[in-house]
Amino acid sequence: MNWGFLQALISGVNKYSTAFGRVWLSIVFVFRVLVFVVAAEKVWGDEQKDFKCNTAQPGCHNVCYDHFFPVSHVRLWALQLIFVTCPSFLVTMHVAYREDREKKHRLKYGEGIKHLYKNTGKKRGGLWWTYVLSLVFKMGVDVTFTYLVYHIYEGYHFPALVKCSQTPCPNVVDCFISRPTEKLIFTIFMVVTSLVCILLSFIETVYLVGKRCVEIGKRMHKSRHMEVTASRMDMSSAAMLLDSNSGRRTGKDTGSPAPSYSVAIAKT
Repeated sequence: MNWGFLQALISGVNKYSTAFGRVWLSIVFVFRVLVFVVAAEKVWGDEQKDFKCNTAQPGCHNVCYDHFFPVSHVRLWALQLIFVTCPSFLVTMHVAYREDREKKHRLKYGEGIKHLYKNTGKKRGGLWWTYVLSLVFKMGVDVTFTYLVYHIYEGYHFPALVKCSQTPCPNVVDCFISRPTEKLIFTIFMVVTSLVCILLSFIETVYLVGKRCVEIGKRMHKSRHMEVTASRMDMSSAAMLLDSNSGRRTGKDTGSPAPSYSVAIAKT
């Protein structure tokens, strides 16, 4: 495994994640990927070879193993890790697309032109939807695979002795699973870490949606406040105009009175 490439990917994803996303990514790569690579593969190993049945009937060993282990745990977890980490890299790819678009925009119109994005890594618009949908997808993947492990293996218990009566076994055959306790511990560990990742993704989704709702509420409150202020200013300006008009009318009415008739006769 190229650890330098893996570290670069983790750094790129962490750069655009929230605090919950960074914790999620640390748990995935430390408690799931590393445990899977270092220990889980060695615990299972060649489990079909280590699966023993007390019969020499040809084909009985294979059908019994396929009945109790239709899908290998290791391959199932590998598929789960691939599906659960890909959406995080999609966010990085979306940011790279934004940066490339911004670069082409500057080259076409010059450096003084208005930017397409104030911050290419800020979760707004399409990037916000990409990030939230990636969280929903990751939760769906973990829930699906956790249920598959429980459904396929009928729980998380590994008995040391299993009885098989599949064809072509001549009768009920006793089969033995190698290292059942060790496999049980690692299975529970992987399931618990999956549940923790589901919880973190859910909290991060609620956090992002709640933050977005608060921002929209503040924006609506601000617009309403501006509308109320503008209407008050219009009302006050209208009132001042009415006062000025009434003052003009009053000035005309209170002018010098006309001379009386007697005074006019005297002047003549």
